[in-house]
Amino acid sequence: MTKKLAKIKYLPNNFQIIEPGDYVECAVSGKKINLENLTYWNVDLQEPYFSYKEAFKKREDLK
Repeated sequence: MTKKLAKIKYLPNNFQIIEPGDYVECAVSGKKINLENLTYWNVDLQEPYFSYKEAFKKREDLK
């Protein structure tokens, strides 16, 4: 089965699936994130992150 990239709208405490899929890609590392493991994202930038490390790196890069 081919996995499909999902299109997501990131909300403050949740996310909304715009186009169904199995995963999203981390905005920093490009790693695939299965939707059931998606925990970190930025609502303002509408970007997902693989882990707290990538989220922290992005935050530091924006300073």
